[in-house]
Amino acid sequence: MAGQNQRLNVVPTVTMLGVMKARLVGATRGHALLKKKSDALTVQFRAILKKIVAAKESMGETMRASSFSLAEAKYVAGDGVRHIVLQSVRAASVRVKSHQENVAGVKLPKFTHFVDPAAASGGPSNASPSLTGLARGGQQVAACRAAHVKAIEVLVELASLQTSFLTLDEAIKTTNRRVNALENVVKPRIENTISYIKGELDELEREDFFRLKKIQGYKKREIERQMANAKLFAEEQLAEDLALKRGISVGAAANLLVAGGEKDDDIIF
Repeated sequence: MAGQNQRLNVVPTVTMLGVMKARLVGATRGHALLKKKSDALTVQFRAILKKIVAAKESMGETMRASSFSLAEAKYVAGDGVRHIVLQSVRAASVRVKSHQENVAGVKLPKFTHFVDPAAASGGPSNASPSLTGLARGGQQVAACRAAHVKAIEVLVELASLQTSFLTLDEAIKTTNRRVNALENVVKPRIENTISYIKGELDELEREDFFRLKKIQGYKKREIERQMANAKLFAEEQLAEDLALKRGISVGAAANLLVAGGEKDDDIIF
């Protein structure tokens, strides 16, 4: 596992052990939240992917119908219908507005289409769409307009889905990188640091215990030596008292014995 042999450079103290445990709790909680966020984004990603596939399938059919209706309008109304339409239109009636949708903290752009009432009704500068192609081919021109409006709706929906798809893809990649970093780097590093601090604290505790045992042993030997000296002193005092009761001190008796053992040079046998 990555980061297995790594740890943070910290001082092995009880306070730092508490700090590391708190950081491990935070990292574990953050990992769980990011994992849930990644799962939610993945579910939304797959749902958008299904919608994109369906929109692309319908887009093919819609674009085919709009192209066919344009060919019909040109056939019935003539090639000059394009100029007639361009002259009668000054502003777009179908407009697009954007907004954002929040999914698990990720803001996804959304596009929706709407029809401008002023532009659709002709307005002060636009001709009414119902009058376009009044001479000939008006029905085909209206059908062509409706087909292209439907194509625009499908394209707007597809653009919204595609943009959300790309945004979600980047968000999922970023979230997964954070999840992997917490799981494989941050948490193992903090756990190794906690193990290191516990080992150092246990070693210090063993050293203190050994030091206390040595001090207790030294104190015990010192007490035994003092007791032995006190016992010896008491025995000497007892012998001194007995000698004094007999009329001679222990020191004087020792001197007499020493003196009796010496040879007298003046006496010759």
